[in-house]
Amino acid sequence: MTTISEKTLSSVSSTPRARALSWLPKRWYVHVFLWASSFLLALPLIYAMIVSTQTNADVAAFRLAPGNALQDNFTIVQNRNLFQFILNSIGVSVAITIAKTILSLLAGLAFIYFRFPGKWIVFAFVLITLMMPTEVLILALLRFVSDLGWGNTYLALVVPFMASATGTFLFRQHFANIPAELSEAAQLDGASPVRFLLQVLIPISWNTIGALAVIQFIYAWNMYLWPLLVISEQERQVVQVGLGSLKGLGSGVSFGPLMLGAVIATMPPVIVFILLQKQFMSGFALTRDK
Repeated sequence: MTTISEKTLSSVSSTPRARALSWLPKRWYVHVFLWASSFLLALPLIYAMIVSTQTNADVAAFRLAPGNALQDNFTIVQNRNLFQFILNSIGVSVAITIAKTILSLLAGLAFIYFRFPGKWIVFAFVLITLMMPTEVLILALLRFVSDLGWGNTYLALVVPFMASATGTFLFRQHFANIPAELSEAAQLDGASPVRFLLQVLIPISWNTIGALAVIQFIYAWNMYLWPLLVISEQERQVVQVGLGSLKGLGSGVSFGPLMLGAVIATMPPVIVFILLQKQFMSGFALTRDK
């Protein structure tokens, strides 16, 4: 009975056919599946970008090639003050994100490092609000804002959303996993709670802060119902509501300007996610820090 020597095996593995397939990943079918899934997920956006360059006749003919109406569609979008709506949304979203992050940090600090009567009852109410969508409270909130005289102001868009049960719960869980020796050492050194927060907790919590910032910015950017009820002046409106002004152009819906406006409106959240992608992935333990 003959056996195949190692020299023979090495010569077979070094054949041109084997060398030609050596660049393939070990599990190439997984990569093919991921590429196909990514393409399917990106297909609606790709088609929207194609439609943004077309006329209604091109859309009706279901042409999959870019059209020649991009400049005309951009002029319509510009004349409909879409960029002013985007600036309004950026200001509101940034203000909500900063305020929610600061208040969530302070709330998480209080729930972990402070003792006060009824702390767990308060935290239970925070958990309950996680299960209550904004639509449940929207009528009472609208009445409250109207009584304060905040109708048609940015205060009505920012102040009701400054507190975040999600952010409070996220920072509470994050601080709970930090070794207690850090707070004990800070107390022995005479550090105040504010100093402990600024010099110890925040530097080791940038990933959690970045993850929360991404979530809150996208949440604030996508608000539609509340700005529609509160803001009456078109110049003060946010982009999600402002996109509706691109629907009724002429006798029907102009799909090109509408899709172009939608594509432009997705750029700020995408930029924020790209800038904070590492913090977002690490904050939710989707990747390991290197």
